[in-house]
Amino acid sequence: MNALVRRSVARTGIPCLWRGKCFSSGNEPKESNRVTPMQRHLMYKIKSTGPITVAEYMKEVLTNPVKGYYVHHDMLGEKGDFITSPELSQIFGELIGIWFVSEWMTSGKNTAFQLVELGPGRGTLMGDILRVFSQLGSVLKNCDFSIHLVEVSQKLSEIQALTLTEEKVPLETDAESLVYMKAATKSGIPISWYRDLKDVPKGYSFYLAHEFFDVLPVHKFQKTAKGWREVFVDIDPQVPDKLRFVLAPGATPAEAFIQHDEKRDHVEVCPEAGVIIQELSQRIALNGGAALIVDYGHDGTKTDTFRGFCGHQLHDVLIAPGTADLTADVDFSFLRRMAQGKVASLGPVQQRTFLKNMGIDVRLKVLLDKVDDPSVKQQLLQGYDMLMNPQKMGERFNFFALLPHQRLHGGSQERNACQSKTPASSVPGFDELVWQ
Repeated sequence: MNALVRRSVARTGIPCLWRGKCFSSGNEPKESNRVTPMQRHLMYKIKSTGPITVAEYMKEVLTNPVKGYYVHHDMLGEKGDFITSPELSQIFGELIGIWFVSEWMTSGKNTAFQLVELGPGRGTLMGDILRVFSQLGSVLKNCDFSIHLVEVSQKLSEIQALTLTEEKVPLETDAESLVYMKAATKSGIPISWYRDLKDVPKGYSFYLAHEFFDVLPVHKFQKTAKGWREVFVDIDPQVPDKLRFVLAPGATPAEAFIQHDEKRDHVEVCPEAGVIIQELSQRIALNGGAALIVDYGHDGTKTDTFRGFCGHQLHDVLIAPGTADLTADVDFSFLRRMAQGKVASLGPVQQRTFLKNMGIDVRLKVLLDKVDDPSVKQQLLQGYDMLMNPQKMGERFNFFALLPHQRLHGGSQERNACQSKTPASSVPGFDELVWQ
């Protein structure tokens, strides 16, 4: 499978009854059937307390402070397990930078703002955004802004620091500090690192989450003749070193997140995403700004999307935990519902639509006209194709925004929390970009 479209395929299957027949994705390579340190940890946990939810499984595998995949791996790029849009083309980050500047201008050109990114990867996307800011120096010359990065991985935060400051940044010595790293770019823009969004200072801010929500832990539910039953992870009693999916024998607390009129027979819900959306909505409603969320997902239509990736290939989520990325498609209808009408929500719109509205074709032509090297031109064209091609990233990734109600002309302060309203005024990306 092409490394750059690796997340578009979901493995399917129906979990079994508790203590029933083992379920797995099948066709596991023999060499991956080794017991990893994370698997030993999980098996000890299950033996001690019983089967664990898929959400707890994801959280342990990805962010366990000792053995977690994200904590100690640099999983991005050709040598990692997946590649993201910023690594494909500089245009992607540039257009997002223009989106933020446009929103800043439309909302009154506040004299100061914070740019907050959740899960900044290698810092490539933020670097491209800052390049746009520097090129628009005449527009932003009287604006004081700072960068705030929310990152749980110490390994990635070190890479981000090198990308954005070209220096190694030491950890803060004050254990009580909410900021665990501080630095500044070459142009003097202050950067702070945090482990949780709640630690970021409140104020007029623009928030960015690119491929962030897809790795938050999800609870999985299967509809049965007796009602909804949550999917758990257990040890296969017939194969002691193997994990399996089972169904809970009765109702579990996370079932409260399922809609009463849910039509699907399999549902994934992410309470942690709901908490973050509520935090973002409250901040934007009180202090202004906006949030731009970019991820692959759906608008309440898909079912079983939980999957793993290792070395750019699909990987059984229950095999060799701790060695592969785990992910699930973002349910944008859930995010919209969790905003609870405090802010306006726009989208999701497909990536190819958003980027086209932002002028990606014009930007590509400008870059192609500037270069003479055929290999560079080919790289630009290939990056464009990956971002825009419907069979690649063009229709698989979506853009979703949270904005203050007053940003939309004639917008009421009260909105239906379950519906996305079409704005009376143009919003870049969601409509064609219009400079004011």
